[in-house]
Amino acid sequence: MALVILGINHRTAPVELRERVAFTPERMAGAFSELKAASGASEAAILSTCNRTELYLAGDDDCVPLVLRWMAGFHGLEAGELEDSLYIYRDADAVRHVMRVAAGLDSMVLGEPQILGQLKDAYALARQHGASGSFLNRLFEHCFSIAKKVRTQTAIGENPVSVAYAAVSMAHHIFADMSRNRALLIGAGKTIELVSRHLADAGVKDFVVANRTLDRAQALAEAHGGRGIVLSEIPEVLGDVDIIISSTASPLPILGKGAVERAIKRRKHRPYFMVDIAVPRDIEPEVAELADVYLYTVDDLKQVIEENVRSREGAAREAENMIWSGTREFLGQLRALDAVATLKQFRQRAETLRDAETEKALRALRNGSDPETVLRSLARGLTNKLLHEPSVQVRKASSEGRVEVTSWLRELHQLETEGPDIPPKTEKL
Repeated sequence: MALVILGINHRTAPVELRERVAFTPERMAGAFSELKAASGASEAAILSTCNRTELYLAGDDDCVPLVLRWMAGFHGLEAGELEDSLYIYRDADAVRHVMRVAAGLDSMVLGEPQILGQLKDAYALARQHGASGSFLNRLFEHCFSIAKKVRTQTAIGENPVSVAYAAVSMAHHIFADMSRNRALLIGAGKTIELVSRHLADAGVKDFVVANRTLDRAQALAEAHGGRGIVLSEIPEVLGDVDIIISSTASPLPILGKGAVERAIKRRKHRPYFMVDIAVPRDIEPEVAELADVYLYTVDDLKQVIEENVRSREGAAREAENMIWSGTREFLGQLRALDAVATLKQFRQRAETLRDAETEKALRALRNGSDPETVLRSLARGLTNKLLHEPSVQVRKASSEGRVEVTSWLRELHQLETEGPDIPPKTEKL
């Protein structure tokens, strides 16, 4: 079975394109059924994060043009808008890519742990919608095992620097003493939870967490002595905060230019520091045009992240070796499974021939034929039928110059190598 991966990520596409091809939770169920129908794939999974959108397909190797057209159409794009940013992996390269993603080696922040959880969520969602089967199940489980090995046996995860950490680090460029600043966190997922921890470590004591559901916002805010609100209450607190970091799954912006303009007037032009980690973006890009607003997107965190990459290069080399080993191991498992399936089919065919010849012999015995003659006929008939198709294929392969087939036949049946019958050469005395 062929494995094909198509995707875009932070290296190949800017945030403006990544947010246009993000799959929202509300559309995911429809996406699975449409993707399988459009591609002809027997199995599919979709990973959609702020830094990447990837489609994992098991089935037809020729599905790439079909998937590209479907992906563009699903998001209201032209195929040409995606082609320059799209990467494609097949088979062994695809297996290795999934392992690198799971281990954090393909992330903007080298070795960051959040991607493994996101990949597990994508796998669970594919299973929930009946899109993943035995092949992708085996692939993802193996990749998770290798990722765990990388994280426990290398230093790739030491001194972790996540996108959340990078966002908080950038805030220090604006505010020297963050203990005096108040933070508004929009969203209540894992990324915002990390942001809250890093802000608390940096000295921030006053938190407001805004979320679609109040219970989750309150639970996260109270862990740091803050308070939770719903999204509709954001305008009421906007003028009182200095740091705004947002990461939700909303398909539309949550914070607009008009609301920020009104808040700036109330706060007498004290500066705002904002980081929009979400894809699609939560904060309208036009907000960056306002004076006294320092707005960053996930793509602007690269300097902090590049320092992280340099500090982990040695661990990354160790991890890459584990990935190569894990890829070879998985491909070996697939070959073994394929051999088992082939042997099963081969045995079933032989048993079908046996049963047919046995039934033929029993009929002859019931009709009074000589038992010895029947047995000899049974043996001869079964031998001829078992050897007929292999003999035809070996002769055909030899005539086409595929001499390795004859060698495989000798190896399979432990036959002695014999050359053509050529008379010995005599020398004249």
